[in-house]
Amino acid sequence: MDHINEKSYYTLFERMIDSMTDPEHFSRDEFVGILCDICRLFDLSKGVTEFYEGIWAEKIGSGEVMIDYDDGRKGEVVLAKRYITPSSTVIKGTLYRPADSWPLSTDEIKKLDIIIRALLSFVSRNRLQSVVEKIAFYDESGYPNIRNFSRYLDKANEAGTLHGNTLIIYNLRNFTLVNRDLGKDVGDTIIRGFYDHMKTVIDQNGHICRLGGDNFICIVKKEYTSEVLETLKGHPIVYGNDDARIMISACAGVYEIPDDYDFVRPNELIGPVYSAMLEAKTETDETIVHVTQKHSSDKEKIQRIRSVFPDSLAKNEFKAFYQPKVDINSGNTVGAEALCRWKRKNSFILPGDFIPVLEQNKDICRLDFKMLETVCHDIRKWLDDEKPAPRVSVNLSRKHLLDVDLVENLVKIIDEEKIPHHLIEFEFTETTSDTGMLHLRRIVDELHAYGIAVAVDDFGMGYSSLNLIREIKWDVLKLDKDFLPDDDEPENSVTSTMYRHVASMAHDIGLETVTEGVETKGQVETLRRNKCTIAQGFYFDKPMIADEFETRMSEGYYKSLC
Repeated sequence: MDHINEKSYYTLFERMIDSMTDPEHFSRDEFVGILCDICRLFDLSKGVTEFYEGIWAEKIGSGEVMIDYDDGRKGEVVLAKRYITPSSTVIKGTLYRPADSWPLSTDEIKKLDIIIRALLSFVSRNRLQSVVEKIAFYDESGYPNIRNFSRYLDKANEAGTLHGNTLIIYNLRNFTLVNRDLGKDVGDTIIRGFYDHMKTVIDQNGHICRLGGDNFICIVKKEYTSEVLETLKGHPIVYGNDDARIMISACAGVYEIPDDYDFVRPNELIGPVYSAMLEAKTETDETIVHVTQKHSSDKEKIQRIRSVFPDSLAKNEFKAFYQPKVDINSGNTVGAEALCRWKRKNSFILPGDFIPVLEQNKDICRLDFKMLETVCHDIRKWLDDEKPAPRVSVNLSRKHLLDVDLVENLVKIIDEEKIPHHLIEFEFTETTSDTGMLHLRRIVDELHAYGIAVAVDDFGMGYSSLNLIREIKWDVLKLDKDFLPDDDEPENSVTSTMYRHVASMAHDIGLETVTEGVETKGQVETLRRNKCTIAQGFYFDKPMIADEFETRMSEGYYKSLC
């Protein structure tokens, strides 16, 4: 005989599912309240969920144990579940009932089983995201890393608080000698001590992260710049049990961000400052180099590119080069990315020199449309020649997000050449603002309505990647090359762990995954071990003109490399 009120059960189950699938309005207190109501409905005495980052962590009891319901009564195990995810994390759930409670029927046990499986799936997904977040934004020593810093810059720019700050990149001087004379363990203690002191100096007036080794980057309000630079000139750090002290100083590149600075991406801001730091390392008299002339030179370059862009666009100087996407099991070319190359006066201008400039205004949008026209023209030719045309991905700048007519204009270009929609894919990079996310979701949904695939590009280099793949229905996830381990990297390295977790997560949620920057046979095997079957990179081929790419379309062309 069933004691559970069917209506109460399905009402609570519906509320639980609604709470789990609405991250924007999720309230943990409300969710726990629903779980407690379910426990009371089934006369449970206690409910326990456990999460472990690996089987090894489960064995030593190093994980999270959550007991959100316990009414104090003694109970016996009535249902227990344990799952090992593809990334080797372990998730467990155990339910207890008093021995003198009514016996559960088969149907009631089935209802409880559904509840606990749904709950464990929810906990597993959220905890795995937390693990990936930790790995992505902190290095193996616990320091905030460059992705962490880039995220800070992007958020500051979105909030309009980037101007009025000073960006500093510094390198601890003569630290090779410190490691040699005192040992690496002591050296690590000294690095941590200097970092902690810098954090105290900067306090709430900026942010500091580690670039790697003894290189650090920080941003601080201009009025605190002099205090930070004084610290970099030399500060005593205590180490060892006998409170020994050592004077630590640094060489640094410094850039006061002007009020009219047009922020596009972190690398453009960080690059000149890093160059200034390297210059400071080679100076014998001056250990702090300010960025001034370099910035002026960049302004002149920007003006030159902007002045010739309209004429170059009209003359078709911007070319589409195709880099194959290869199925590592069959060796077939299953797609391509169209990459822009600018050929002017018989020489090529590097994308890194002109793309960031065009992204500072709407010129990049004009270039994106031009590239799509070129790609559609090439696909039309392949189809007319009865070639096995693969799906081609075209990059779209975030500058398009506010264009309400974007999808209509894109589809118009595609349809003018009578290109089947499934042969076009658009790649987008992350956006961190709530408004940008809403516009991006709208565009992706509209493209899907036309049967056009969408990909998130450079996954892991942005600052809201996990939210991005949760909030938007992507077709393809492109893993940035920085996630791909080198051949000599051990399986337990930070990069290998990051790649394994992200590839597993993408596989679990049903995304087609493409790994960029594949350069060696060993990296192909890394993809194979992690169930990522599509590779893009110089190991297979460089970007090439359309006529040359045609020869790569034959079946099994890259089989010998797989």
